[in-house]
Amino acid sequence: MRVSRHYASNLGSAKGNYRHVLVTDALAALLQALGDEKVRSGDSLNPDDLHDESLHHEPRIPLAVVRPHSTADVIAIVEIAKNFEIPLTPRGSGTGLSGGAKPITGGIVMSFDAMKAVKSIDVNDHVAVVEPGITLHELDDALSATGLHYPVYPGEMSGSLGGNINTNAGGMRAVRHGVTRQHVLGLEAVLMDGSVLRTGAPVMKSSSGYDLTQLIVGSEGTLALVTEITIRLSPRFAHSATILVPFATLDHVTEVVPSIVASGLQPSILEYLDVLTMSSVTSRAGLELGVEPEVASQTLAYLVIVLETRTARQLESDVEYLAEHVMQAGALDVYVLPDGSGQRLIEAREQAFWVAKEAGAHEIIDVVVPRSAVPRYLSEIFSLASAYETFVAGCGHVGDGNVHLSVYQADDEKRDRFLHELFTRGVAAGGAISGEHGIGRDKQVPFLALTAPESLRIQRSIKDVFDPRGLLNPYRLLDERPLP
Repeated sequence: MRVSRHYASNLGSAKGNYRHVLVTDALAALLQALGDEKVRSGDSLNPDDLHDESLHHEPRIPLAVVRPHSTADVIAIVEIAKNFEIPLTPRGSGTGLSGGAKPITGGIVMSFDAMKAVKSIDVNDHVAVVEPGITLHELDDALSATGLHYPVYPGEMSGSLGGNINTNAGGMRAVRHGVTRQHVLGLEAVLMDGSVLRTGAPVMKSSSGYDLTQLIVGSEGTLALVTEITIRLSPRFAHSATILVPFATLDHVTEVVPSIVASGLQPSILEYLDVLTMSSVTSRAGLELGVEPEVASQTLAYLVIVLETRTARQLESDVEYLAEHVMQAGALDVYVLPDGSGQRLIEAREQAFWVAKEAGAHEIIDVVVPRSAVPRYLSEIFSLASAYETFVAGCGHVGDGNVHLSVYQADDEKRDRFLHELFTRGVAAGGAISGEHGIGRDKQVPFLALTAPESLRIQRSIKDVFDPRGLLNPYRLLDERPLP
């Protein structure tokens, strides 16, 4: 019988030698179960596997990075992690922004990028079954000839679907299509006892017991390891238009949004960008939008709207109605962008995070509040920023109340106090700390401080059922133990 780590910690001077044996045995077990090509450790570790896109660098060296090719591989890895009591960190493409895939010292990083098969596409039922490592770009390519698509676009097409599942990713198209959980019909997942759980079914509705699919979606890899995903697809629209609307104030932008949504137009994208963010993303993309200098000089914020319809006639009618509506609401002008420019603007907007990162942002936040609360919330945040001598710039999915702000404040203490106020006011407005990036490690402190104790108790009870040893993606979300 193997001596447990807990017992080994009491072995005094033998502890160091025991730990070395444990590590050696664990690596040997991984190599035996998976083969050399699926296991990397020590000098063979790829630095790209040792971080996500969090702005907060926390260098940690795992015992190994493993790349399962099948559900059977995942089960084998889980059994080894369980036997040796080694923490597991699941990883998709590493595009997450909240530290959800940062390695644990001495742990195992399980990268799913080799599991990317499209198992089936049903064009009649609008359903696909895929593996978690497939990227959004690869999924879109696989669906391109079917007339269908997966409509959730969180802004990084190199992101994996499995990563999107774990964070319940949203994105610009959420105003019309919703977020990830609205499109996940079922899952196959490996639990930490080595068993395989199948949830849901390729049907559009069910009223049959607890919804374990939706429990796992958004759980940030802390409950189970997703190995197969059944998703709902949507028809592609043949006709679309990108409309750029400049306003003299951000208040005008946020105030007109509820009326656009209420009009029945159903925009696919409804985004705001302040003038600095718009200038930054278009400059990085080398994109000229053709806004007249006189209009540009008065503009402090832009609304970007994408309309998609089945027919050209309907699109023309919708664009005309929208133009009249926003002009009556105080727009400085309305620009219907040529197809190429419109697509490039959306692509440039998707790169806003990288622009902020390159500019030296110290934090990227994604607070979500009720749509009607956005004007008041932004006003409060800008007042707070002034009081804390902090610069903020941003954009957001204003159609669903998701506010994205880049925060520039080098003083850690001052920035932490500002962020606490920012999150507190978001929650007080009826919102949540994260609308789509997840909690991970980066937002763990405000999440634990501002979440009701009863909610935390229930969530921790669920975690204990799925992962009683606390080995699955530990030290983040609900787990406030200090990093080893």
